[in-house]
Amino acid sequence: MNQLNHDKRKKIVLALVLATVIVIITFFYNHYMQSSEPVAKSGFYFNTVIAIQLNDTADESLIDDCFAMADTYEHYFSRTLEGSDIYRINHANGAPVEVHEETADLIRAGIQYGQLSDGIFDITIGALTELWDIPNNEGVVPDADAIKKASSTVDYTQILVEEKTVTLQNPDARLDLGGIAKGYAADKMKEYLNAHGAKEGFINLGGNVLTLGEKSDHTPYKIGIRKPFSSEGETITSVEITDQSVVTSGRYERYFEKDGRIYHHILNPFTGYPYENDLNAVTILSDSSMEGDALSTICFALGMEKGMELIDSMPDIDAIFIDTDNNLHDTRR
Repeated sequence: MNQLNHDKRKKIVLALVLATVIVIITFFYNHYMQSSEPVAKSGFYFNTVIAIQLNDTADESLIDDCFAMADTYEHYFSRTLEGSDIYRINHANGAPVEVHEETADLIRAGIQYGQLSDGIFDITIGALTELWDIPNNEGVVPDADAIKKASSTVDYTQILVEEKTVTLQNPDARLDLGGIAKGYAADKMKEYLNAHGAKEGFINLGGNVLTLGEKSDHTPYKIGIRKPFSSEGETITSVEITDQSVVTSGRYERYFEKDGRIYHHILNPFTGYPYENDLNAVTILSDSSMEGDALSTICFALGMEKGMELIDSMPDIDAIFIDTDNNLHDTRR
């Protein structure tokens, strides 16, 4: 991606974040108003805005360290950043590539989610992602033959990971870790902050929200969930969580509309087209943001009935399904 396109995308994302608040977080910290102010910063990584607020420390260097981690992970996991681990794998023509240990670990996790979902979640979907290019697509549906060709390269079982060496046994396949990379990075940031004494606050990594501990008044954090397709960042509901993650996947996040049909970014690896089902969005409440990342995509792909069955089978995971009429279906019932 050239610098012009990168700057254009950055401006678009920043504008969207400012115009439509994906997640609304309300904090009431009266004792901090009397003693010490929270410290907060934002940055731009993974083609999105990261915001971190810490309420029990004034040490801004902790946030700076988290941003440095985000930069490192972007240079490991980015599909488009030339020289990244994933870029090198995708352009190796099937040759083995030695990568950083965390890259190998994340690819293994992606394979596991592929197994869990029977291929609904597949990190070799990169050729389809590139073909559709939903974030930059102004309304062009790819040719059916091109979609079929790209779909034929999707098969997570053809990834070989041996310690820190990764091989795509189909040289035409392309990895795309976008379904779990942000969640992984957010989990690592939270782990780092906790290890360095920051126990209260939040991380918002482009909509992946993690809270640190509980608030000083022992009440939960209140997280707003955006109403699908609302133009003013309107919320449809909110959830209260303590020391947990909230992640949403929906067809309103990145899409274009053509001839009355919505083409969104959650692609079906078997058909090559965006999923069409009874859902607008799925929100996952979990301890791990990476798990929430993967499960929100998997449950959206499964649809309402099968998605709720999956969540009901998983202890300590909850979900809110928003159907195409914007009715809420909450597994916490």
